[in-house]
Amino acid sequence: MGNTFGHLFRVTTFGESHGGGVGVVIDGCPPRLEISVEEIQVELDRRRPGQSKITTPRKEEDRCEILSGLFEGKTTGTPIALLVRNKDARSQDYDEMAVKYRPSHADATYDAKYGIRNWQGGGRSSARETIGRVAAGAIAKKILAQVAGVEIVGYVKRIKDLEAMIDPETVTLEQVESNIVRCPDQETADRMIDLIEQIRDQGDSLGGVVECVARQVPKGLGEPVFDKLEADLAKAVMSLPATKGFEIGSGFAGTLQTGSEHNDEFYTDDRGEIRTVTNRSGGIQGGISNGENIVIRVAFKPTATIRKEQRTVTREAEAVTLAAKGRHDPCVLPRAVPMVEAMVALVLCDHLMRQQGQCGVL
Repeated sequence: MGNTFGHLFRVTTFGESHGGGVGVVIDGCPPRLEISVEEIQVELDRRRPGQSKITTPRKEEDRCEILSGLFEGKTTGTPIALLVRNKDARSQDYDEMAVKYRPSHADATYDAKYGIRNWQGGGRSSARETIGRVAAGAIAKKILAQVAGVEIVGYVKRIKDLEAMIDPETVTLEQVESNIVRCPDQETADRMIDLIEQIRDQGDSLGGVVECVARQVPKGLGEPVFDKLEADLAKAVMSLPATKGFEIGSGFAGTLQTGSEHNDEFYTDDRGEIRTVTNRSGGIQGGISNGENIVIRVAFKPTATIRKEQRTVTREAEAVTLAAKGRHDPCVLPRAVPMVEAMVALVLCDHLMRQQGQCGVL
């Protein structure tokens, strides 16, 4: 029912925002991989609420528990179950939303589909569902780094009309983590933080763009036709809450160029490797990785739940107004960075295993 992602490296997430907890079951992880709860916790700490003045003030430690699939610090090849328990839910904040639909939220569509919904904190539509993705992504990142030296770095590229100048070839995790908005351009980051605080105080919200680069990706990942690498990346990141757009390489800007302007010409480097002079393809050609950096961008809409009063209707179609309560991010972008990285890692790990399975036999 759409809760499982991947082919050989498969993840199934479970849980609701105000239930007992949220988590993930990972099936297909190779055996004998050394992994610790501390390594997974590093990524969860980047995603957790309450980490700064510009995120939701909900206080959750998001401590990870590994329930199965590890023995003596190594994966066993059996399903890995990870759980994070909810500790700071305030369900009473959502009483009014039990009958009133939040504009641009999933309330109305969940009712239309299921005829029932968990209105406490948004239930399954809450971004707390992404805890399982980020935990699984931490394991996928380790596999990719250990097997192929892949490095994945995401960062905030734009918030509203404030856009940073960042070189995906050289940006580092340390630069990204140097400020609370996760924008490695410090001058622009300061302006972004000021804008988020201003909008938060007005009871409103902001959207923007997360850019993500995957470096040292092996050539040959991706399946032609339906499972093109960029198609799977698009599905992966567009399955995250609040996403509304996807670009790879030149993206929509490439439509303004001619073929001769846009084509990535080939050359042979000093090691005899076939490379491209430019990277407007974003590291993927014909649905298959070409060895250049994979660069994608993901558009996130402004947070739907805001304190400003808006017109809406009840489940009985009665016209009402709603000024939402609860604790919500005025801008999801800073916490979305590790989510995007995780989904990119899951796709690349799955395709690495698929490549080995088909093309590494003979």
